[in-house]
Amino acid sequence: MTPVQALRAERWSPYAAGAGLGVIATLSMALFGKRLSGAGAYQHLSGCVGRALAPHSLYWKYVMPTGMTWELWLLGGTFLGALASALASGQFRWRLMPDRQWEQAFGPSVTKRWLVVLVGTALIELSAGIAGGCTASLAVSGGAALAPGAFLFMAGMFGGGIPTARFLYRKPRNAGAGAPS
Repeated sequence: MTPVQALRAERWSPYAAGAGLGVIATLSMALFGKRLSGAGAYQHLSGCVGRALAPHSLYWKYVMPTGMTWELWLLGGTFLGALASALASGQFRWRLMPDRQWEQAFGPSVTKRWLVVLVGTALIELSAGIAGGCTASLAVSGGAALAPGAFLFMAGMFGGGIPTARFLYRKPRNAGAGAPS
C-alpha cells in the first residue's frame, strides 16, 4: 500500500496513528515549546464572550487571555485535519450523533444522547483538570514528556472508562438464548 493509499484508507492502523500523534506531540514541544492542548481554546473563546458581557470584570480583563492563542490555532488545525481525513477517505457526512452504536445503547432520542455526551465530557474534563491538564495535553503531551500525572490520569481514564463502556454498551440478555428446550 502506498502512502497516499494509506492516507485515503477508511480505517488506519491504530499503531501507525498513535506513532504519528507521538511524533506530532514531540515536534510541537521541540519546535514551538508548546504542548498539544485543546481545552485551552474553549477557555480563550469564553474570555472573548466574558469580556463582551462584563468588560470591567478583573477576571476577564487580566486572568483569562483572549486573542489568537496557540490553543485556538491548534483547535482550528484539528478541525481542518479531521475534515481533510474524512474527505480523503470518502467518509465525510453530516450527522447529529454517532449512529447505530449510540442509538442501541441510549435509544432513539438525539436529545438524550447529547445529554449523555455533555455529562461525560464534563466529568472527564473535570477529572483531567484535577489531575493537572486537559485530556489531550495531559495524556498525549504529558505522556510524551513522561510526566507522572499523565500516567495516573490515563490509568484512571482507562480504569474507569472500560467498566463504564461495558456497562453502557452491554447487550440485553435474550431470555430464551442458550436455555435447554
